[in-house]
Amino acid sequence: MRISIAGAGNVGRSIARELITNGHEVLLIEKDPHAIRSDAVPEAEWLLADACEMDSLAEAGLETCDVIIAATGDDKVNLVYALLAKTEFGVPRTVTRINHPENEWLFTEQWGVDVAVSTPRIMSALVEEAVSVGAVVRLLTFNAGSANLVELTLPDSAPATGRRVSDLELPGDGVLVAIIRDGQAQPPRPDEALEGGDELLFTISADHERQLTALLAGSDSEAPRHPTR
Repeated sequence: MRISIAGAGNVGRSIARELITNGHEVLLIEKDPHAIRSDAVPEAEWLLADACEMDSLAEAGLETCDVIIAATGDDKVNLVYALLAKTEFGVPRTVTRINHPENEWLFTEQWGVDVAVSTPRIMSALVEEAVSVGAVVRLLTFNAGSANLVELTLPDSAPATGRRVSDLELPGDGVLVAIIRDGQAQPPRPDEALEGGDELLFTISADHERQLTALLAGSDSEAPRHPTR
């Protein structure tokens, strides 16, 4: 894939290196000439330009990109870059960095954002995931739709313990994506029996998260957990 990253700071360069290692073609866009460090990621294409200017994005050939990543330290820039990429250049997938949690509500599909990544939210979710058993923990919200990625660690005494995957009747649009057992992820095979301590990953809408908790853990007294906005 061809991927354009706005912002060539530590975050942008780190993402670029990882993507290049995985075989992708990467363009780094940076408006600060002092931040242009092509020797740090020599395999990437570099462009000294403002990612909020149409002419610059046209010069970058943004319409040829499969994905853009807005990785600057300025939320306003990240939003404008995502919006222009989606509406003016038809980029299929936009991923944006959220620097300040109070701005998270802006990062929606109306602003051209498909996936928004907030470091405080991710860290809070990981803490919740580490200590919560029997409660749904929301890990990620997909802004292009209504689905969330959630995790639930199955208690030993849960109603779903011992049941086969094929026997689960998940609420609403729920889909079991993976089972993590003894630190190893595995696909949810139909004849697989669930065990206490299994970490179950689902995609499901927020409206059905409480029902999912009731079905699997046997309690709906606690609202689904997710980091505070």
